[in-house]
Amino acid sequence: MTELLRLENVCKGFSGIPVLKNIDLDVKAGEVHVLLGENGAGKSTMIKIMTGSYSKDEGDMYWEGQKVNIQGPSDAMNLGIATIYQELNLIPELPVYENIFLGREIKKNGKFSLLNKREMIERAATYLKRLGQDFSPEVLVSSLGVGQQQLVEIAKAFTVDTKLIIMDEPTSSLSASESEQLLKTIMELRSQGIAIVYISHRLEELKRIGDRITILRDGNTIDTLNVKETSTDKMVELMVGRKLEDKFPKGEFKLGEEGLRIENLRLKGSEEELNFTAYQGQILGISGLVGAGRTELARSIFGVDPIETGKIHVFGKETLIKSPKDAIRAGLAFITENRKTEGLILDDSIKNNMSIASLKKYKRGPFIHWEKIKQSTEDYTRELQIRPGNIEKHARKLSGGNQQKVVIAKWLATKARVFIFDEPTRGIDVGAKVEVYRLINSLVSDGAVVIIISSELPEILGICDRVLVMSEGKITADLLREEASQELIMKAATGGM
Repeated sequence: MTELLRLENVCKGFSGIPVLKNIDLDVKAGEVHVLLGENGAGKSTMIKIMTGSYSKDEGDMYWEGQKVNIQGPSDAMNLGIATIYQELNLIPELPVYENIFLGREIKKNGKFSLLNKREMIERAATYLKRLGQDFSPEVLVSSLGVGQQQLVEIAKAFTVDTKLIIMDEPTSSLSASESEQLLKTIMELRSQGIAIVYISHRLEELKRIGDRITILRDGNTIDTLNVKETSTDKMVELMVGRKLEDKFPKGEFKLGEEGLRIENLRLKGSEEELNFTAYQGQILGISGLVGAGRTELARSIFGVDPIETGKIHVFGKETLIKSPKDAIRAGLAFITENRKTEGLILDDSIKNNMSIASLKKYKRGPFIHWEKIKQSTEDYTRELQIRPGNIEKHARKLSGGNQQKVVIAKWLATKARVFIFDEPTRGIDVGAKVEVYRLINSLVSDGAVVIIISSELPEILGICDRVLVMSEGKITADLLREEASQELIMKAATGGM
């Protein structure tokens, strides 16, 4: 395979702090080249240099053997480099086809003529079909689920003569079937000579589709290896700089009292009644396919969405929850699946994000006791090992794992007793996942009730003591840890039990 892109001794720093240190990378045409590293290892900075969003401080970049200086995203696009970021870059109020061709619209007869709407719709339909999708290109993006929106983002890359596609966590918001279709599409693109730079923390995906893997740690290139010849344990060891003995640290706890009881709960628009109990000393997992109703259940318990009928009991007391404010007052915490849009104010400080749900306890008369907030925030930052430890730093500038810790700290500050985690480790690296699992164990050890909603079966089986499985809005299985298996959960998730 011929070399397409090469980076030699690339360095980049911000405010005198080095982020990339003599990075080397070569990508060949027709290969899937995996980038692996902990959050904060330098992957995102590296991508932004490759695509012209950042300029490098030192080093050289070569494209098809020629030295290049990519000064902006348009330069990268003209070379044939397309990027699909983890955060969607779509306009919800526009139809799918307009989003796909935004900035690259097809005209009827030259530069200043009318748009060729028909051709754009037809081409958009072809791109979507290539990704296994059959929804109309004329529907508004806002009407699509997150997984379908991600596929629209990927379809945008097909509108140019792309030679290299950079994919940053492309399956993090996709269902199992959508992920499978995307992986098949990647292999098809690879067979056509298109190179893929693929970033993901799902090691099983990397083993399936990767050719070579470059591992970054602390802004350095650690090694480039053949994926098929490298075990996942070795990948993790190189990534974190140490052996990770246990990917799913699991505490042993004594079963305690009832913490949350859901009785005959019927969600809005559903005919099913849901019943279950979560206990102290028992991590309760909720599994199921995308669309099974897991997140809708959590949102209803927390008062975000209304319920038709049913009762909620918190530590034995029937509690009327009609809003998140009621839920917080009752001692509930909800760590949502999308921390960037629902869990954090990205352009505000760590300090303000941690205290926003518990400001009432910091009030002194009509005033806020800012010194107490500062002390509490510093305590949580130190206790949870949030890096960097500057509490005035904006949440946007933190890695995914550290952002998740800030969200958890926000709810710890409310003195919550029931924690509902929705996809708690989505988009964070293996090392950060272990830290989140240990934090969850710590919560349970301190007497909190913990419920985990996850699409990752190894996570459900590795960290939970009991598993509820949902399918089409109803609970189809209630399994203890010792009897649960991937096969049994999948059977229940597809309505087979």
